[in-house]
Amino acid sequence: MSDEMNAIAMGVHVLDVLVRPVERIPEGQGGELVEEIRITAAGSAGGTALTLAKLGANVRSAGAIGRDAAGDMLVQLLEKDGVDTSLLVRRDDAPTSASVLPIRPNGERPALHVVGANASYGSDDAPWDAIEEATHLHLGGPEFMGGEAAAAILSRAREGGTITSADILAPGDGLLDWIGPALEHLDYLLPNREQVLALTGSGDLVEGCRALIERGVGCVAATCGAEGVTIVGADGVEEVPAFEVEVVDTTGCGDAFSAGFLRGLSLDRDRRESAMLGCAAAGLVAQGLGSDHGDFDLAAADGFAAQTPAVSA
Repeated sequence: MSDEMNAIAMGVHVLDVLVRPVERIPEGQGGELVEEIRITAAGSAGGTALTLAKLGANVRSAGAIGRDAAGDMLVQLLEKDGVDTSLLVRRDDAPTSASVLPIRPNGERPALHVVGANASYGSDDAPWDAIEEATHLHLGGPEFMGGEAAAAILSRAREGGTITSADILAPGDGLLDWIGPALEHLDYLLPNREQVLALTGSGDLVEGCRALIERGVGCVAATCGAEGVTIVGADGVEEVPAFEVEVVDTTGCGDAFSAGFLRGLSLDRDRRESAMLGCAAAGLVAQGLGSDHGDFDLAAADGFAAQTPAVSA
């Protein structure tokens, strides 16, 4: 397999405004001094695109944003980190999706969110010629367009030999039937543990992952926060630990894992090695504020994985 990875990160793109540390929201018109406020590109497609670009992939963002100042800034931030934004469509009738994230001292991040243009993107917007040329198509937030529309895009991508993957944003409750048609067209599904359990109604992570595989997913790599990742395929189960880091902010860590995992696979690494690269990327992002934190490349991420102790079981 060639090291060349021509990826499309399609779906949810968000402009994040992050504030830290926030221990409380002032009452009335009170104020509070904080250490840091940042604006970053993010979202389950946008954040994944950022880290894929850092890890040496050729990446194109596809999705819908508003024709507004927030959209201009989102494009600028993606391009600054090497993402091709030419497949993003601009909407006149919807704002760019945005979030305000008050980051707690322990790294947790409640969110105030505007869905905006993300809700308007569907199969009619899909850039079919670009998909045909891509080696990988990652769909961030298929629930925003629904399983039927996602299935139309993913199935056509697969027909052309493109490797398909997806991550979901919603908690998962009541979502399985809505996104169900897309599952059989996914080589990889990259949810978190809570989403797997909520999607399937299972009380056991591995059992829940297997239920998704029965619905047609090729492999499920479920992130479990500081505990690492559980990988479930038709051929068995693997547990891959996370790395020990001082967590500043967990924003974008799931997207960074997705990027590292997919980049590893593109380099012909096995699933365990790919998950280790994903955990390394997530660990690097977690040490600062925002989805784009960290000035690292593939070699730096591999070096981090080799030198940083794993979290003890």
